[in-house]
Amino acid sequence: MCKAFGFGPNIHGRGELSMIDRAKKTEQAGSSLIEVLIAVLVVSVGLLGTAGLQLASLKNNQSAMQRSEAVVLTYSILDRMRANRDVAAAGGYDMSLPADLANCAAPGNGSLAEQDLTEWVAEIQSALGAGVACGAVDCDSNFNCTVTIQWDDSLSTGGNAAQQVVTEGKI
Repeated sequence: MCKAFGFGPNIHGRGELSMIDRAKKTEQAGSSLIEVLIAVLVVSVGLLGTAGLQLASLKNNQSAMQRSEAVVLTYSILDRMRANRDVAAAGGYDMSLPADLANCAAPGNGSLAEQDLTEWVAEIQSALGAGVACGAVDCDSNFNCTVTIQWDDSLSTGGNAAQQVVTEGKI
């Protein structure tokens, strides 16, 4: 048998390991453990990075969805004003942004314009957050209207506490 290839009797002939064989066996076991620990560390850092990217993605997707909803809501009130065009041109839909979004209040339910504005403000607060979102409308006598929606978008990456979408249209 050949000892050079790792099988057969050892040089002592008694089935015992020599000091060199024991040292080789100990070194191999220790390096395997270190390799496993380093692999676990690398995988852990990778998973933490992936989790961070996922969190940033969720925040930014939420912000993008809110912007899209704000655009849809600006067109919602423009369509309502087109159905009540003369009142809109006379300023019946005009509403300004409050200094504090927590104080956003619709005018009430008296006329059709007031009902439209009340429903619109409720939709804004439902979609973008009650107490952190509000809308404004400004129309002139030539049927040119500017609709603004403002909300708190500070939770997104680089977000703005006074994020605004402004839509100008002719009714």
